[in-house]
Amino acid sequence: METEAKTQTAASASQHEGKYLTFCLDGEEYGLEILKVREIIGMMAITTVPRTPTFIKGVINLRGKVIPVIDLRTKFGLAEAERTDETCIIVVDVGDVEVGVVVDRVSEVRDIPGGDIDDPPSFGTTVDASFILGMGKIKEKVTILLDITRVLAQDADVLNDLA
Repeated sequence: METEAKTQTAASASQHEGKYLTFCLDGEEYGLEILKVREIIGMMAITTVPRTPTFIKGVINLRGKVIPVIDLRTKFGLAEAERTDETCIIVVDVGDVEVGVVVDRVSEVRDIPGGDIDDPPSFGTTVDASFILGMGKIKEKVTILLDITRVLAQDADVLNDLA
């Protein structure tokens, strides 16, 4: 039984191995699957859309295409921070929609082998951690690997309406 659990964990980790764009939010490092990332752009004017959730900052006009923009700090319940020269927008593919995600700063693209990815810890039934693909172990640090589709899944209807 114990061997079966180890085999399942190894299989789970290896399916998540690959390249991740890493970025920082509130001093913590996160990663997005590189195949979901369209581009990284500097901060630009964001048009506020009334009556949207607070984490939706509005929309931008990116080369003639209207793209909704969310602030991951607000989405994750973190304190707001002042924008800096490093603050940027990562444009990601979420299904048929492109969404801009505001982050504190982008770090680098990292190739993370399956052996360096653990399953997300269990926080019990009161905390939904289904948006976490895994925990990447890089040197002495842990990088939280996000499933950006699941991060934004409950807001898909609003994001589709804005796009």
